[in-house]
Amino acid sequence: MHTTEQYTKVILSCREIFSKKTKDYGTAWRILRASSLTDQLFIKAQRIRTIQETGDNLVGESINDEFQAIVNYCVMALIQLDYSDTNKLELPEKEALSLYDNYSHLAFELMKKKNHDYGEAWRDMRVSSLTDLILMKILRVKQIEDNKGKTLISEGIDANYYDMLNYAVFALIHLSEF
Repeated sequence: MHTTEQYTKVILSCREIFSKKTKDYGTAWRILRASSLTDQLFIKAQRIRTIQETGDNLVGESINDEFQAIVNYCVMALIQLDYSDTNKLELPEKEALSLYDNYSHLAFELMKKKNHDYGEAWRDMRVSSLTDLILMKILRVKQIEDNKGKTLISEGIDANYYDMLNYAVFALIHLSEF
């Protein structure tokens, strides 16, 4: 299967989870600041790394579930970056899904450009390396957040969220191939 087809399949699976959780919980996540979503991403990525290193999974949720959560938390964080000024916490499901589609499409377009330039190097990477890259990006975002969003030369917070989202999709593609 071609990368764009695999990517689309993963995103549709993540979107389905996002849609179901939106039906269950509404958009309660809108109360979170982007920095809280960054911390949630850290928890998920750290759990993946711990399971990868120890082989123990006492909670029972799979690594796949956690990578899907990373995709969805990245989309939520991107929404919060652009819509944090609005007091509208509860979004209608249709609007929330439209925003999801917009940001996941932007991530997809970025992936295609980078995937072309890097020659699909991610295909030769280990899932554990993708986990480490996500953790590194999280730490970068936390530093940028601590610096009030200011960078001297580096990409902004949004670019890091897009990269984490794409790394998580790549990990899910790898995991589906085993």
